[in-house]
Amino acid sequence: MRIERCLEAVSDPGCGGIATFIGTVRNSTAGRAVIRLEYECYEKMAVKEIRKICEAAISQFSVRNIAVHHRTGMLFPGDAAVVVAVSDGHRNAVFKACSFIIDTVKERVPIWKKEIFEDGEIWVSAHP
Repeated sequence: MRIERCLEAVSDPGCGGIATFIGTVRNSTAGRAVIRLEYECYEKMAVKEIRKICEAAISQFSVRNIAVHHRTGMLFPGDAAVVVAVSDGHRNAVFKACSFIIDTVKERVPIWKKEIFEDGEIWVSAHP
């Protein structure tokens, strides 16, 4: 994943601020060592839902630019799994929009995560 690409996508000389959220793979969950994660998604639906979420954020927070990227496949502790970048002229708007986007992505986008531990694996609910 190229975090720089997300930042470049929202760069705008008319904007005074960029807020980002970068979700990374933890090395443990509930005291169990994480070996890796495996993400799967229904890509067509995921892209459609992410676009709707971005449109809602633009409408609700009046921000100018948004970039969202969520990886799929095999990831390891320390890897970036998701990036949200938002730019606008006002910091409060970009912080609120960034938070809204990541929370809503986790609630609505059909992306499934399997956690693989030293002693087994589990599918994590896409929508807790």
